[in-house]
Amino acid sequence: MIRQALCSVIISFCLLFSNSILADEAFITAQNGQSLDIIDLTSMTTRVSVPIAGKPAGVALSKDGRRVFVTSPEGRFITIVDSKAGRIEKQIPINGGPLGVVVSGMGERLYVTDFYDDRLVEIDLNTQKQRSLPIGSKPAGLALTPDGKTLLVAARDDNQIIFVDLQRFSRLDQLIVGRHPYGVTIDADGRRAYVANVESNTVSVIDLLSRKMIAELPVESHPYGIALASGRIFVSNQHSESLSVFDVKDLTLVATVKVGDYPEGVCAGLDGANVYVANWFSNELWAIDAVTLKTRAKTATSDGPRAFGLFVAPGL
Repeated sequence: MIRQALCSVIISFCLLFSNSILADEAFITAQNGQSLDIIDLTSMTTRVSVPIAGKPAGVALSKDGRRVFVTSPEGRFITIVDSKAGRIEKQIPINGGPLGVVVSGMGERLYVTDFYDDRLVEIDLNTQKQRSLPIGSKPAGLALTPDGKTLLVAARDDNQIIFVDLQRFSRLDQLIVGRHPYGVTIDADGRRAYVANVESNTVSVIDLLSRKMIAELPVESHPYGIALASGRIFVSNQHSESLSVFDVKDLTLVATVKVGDYPEGVCAGLDGANVYVANWFSNELWAIDAVTLKTRAKTATSDGPRAFGLFVAPGL
C-alpha cells in the first residue's frame, strides 16, 4: 500500500512538473516597447522580453514552435527568434513595410505583406531569396489554407480579399468584402474564412470552395482580429474595448465581452479552451475562457502590444 501510494505521488508530481515545463506560450509583439514578450500561459508571467527594433507588429510561429517570425514595418526587416532560448537568430531585410506574416506548413517559406509598397513577399528561409507579387492597396492580414495551397490577403484600401495560388505564386481571384479589411482567419477544415472589416464594423464570412461571401456579421467599433475556439468566433473591437462572440454554426451573436483598452491581436489557445487578447493601450494580455466567457487571468506586457497574427505555441 505504501509503495502504491508513493508511486501515485511520484506520478502526480511528474505530470505536474511536465505540464509546467510544457505550458503553452504567447509571443506578443510590443510596438511602442520595441520588443517581443514571451509569456507562459499557465502562470501568465513573462519568461523573457526580446528587444526588437523597428516597431514590431506582425507575428507568426513555425509549426513546432521553435522559431518566431516578427515583422518590423519601420525597421524594414523580419526578425527570426529562437523561442526556447529567447534570443534573435537573424534578421532579414525587406524593402518596404512588412506587416502581416505567415509561415508555410513545412516551415520553408515566409509570406509577408508589404503595407508600404502594396506587395506580397515570399521568402525562402533556406536560401534567403525573395520574390514579390503586386497584391493591392495597403495589404494587411493574411491567412493560409490548411492544405498550404492558397493564401488569402486583405487588401485594405481596395476593400478586397485576394486569393493567391502559392504553387504558381499568382493571383487566383479577388472578392469584395467590407470597408478596410484587416485581420483574416481560416478555420481548421479550410471551409470558411473570416475577415474583420475595420471601417464598416462587420465581419465577412467567406465560403472557400465557391470563394463567395455567405454572411456579413455586425460587430462593435473597429474590428481588428479574429480567433476561433470552442465552436465560437471571437472578434476584437478596438474602439469598443470588447470581443464580439458568435456561434460558428448559425452565426448568431452569443455575447459581447468587455476586455482591456484598444484590443488588437486575438488568438485561441492550442486546446481551444481559452482565447488570448492583446490590449494595446492598457498594455495587458487577457485570458478569456472560451465557454464561460469569463476573464481567467490578466498580465502586464511591454508597451503597445499588437500581436498581429497567430501568437500561441507549445512551450519547449
